[in-house]
Amino acid sequence: MSLQMQPSMTATSNAELPWFAAAMLAIEAGEVIRLRLEKFARGEADAGEEAELMVVEKIAAALEATAKLMAGASPAAIVDLYRDYVAANAERLSV
Repeated sequence: MSLQMQPSMTATSNAELPWFAAAMLAIEAGEVIRLRLEKFARGEADAGEEAELMVVEKIAAALEATAKLMAGASPAAIVDLYRDYVAANAERLSV
């Protein structure tokens, strides 16, 4: 059974409980790792494409996070950004 990924918390919630959003990011990312490992272990036809997509997405997310930080975004906004990426991956991999 996979976890149901929820959209990231609002900035207000992150400001009140910044550790909670970070903890949720860790849990959600762990679920995506599990889903990917299952795909790789089963040797699915698109496993190679998934590995390439994973690297490209990580680089894109890091570049976007860097740009946002340089523009003055808060750490909570960066956690939200990563949670959005992770939720999209979980949804795509859960199909």
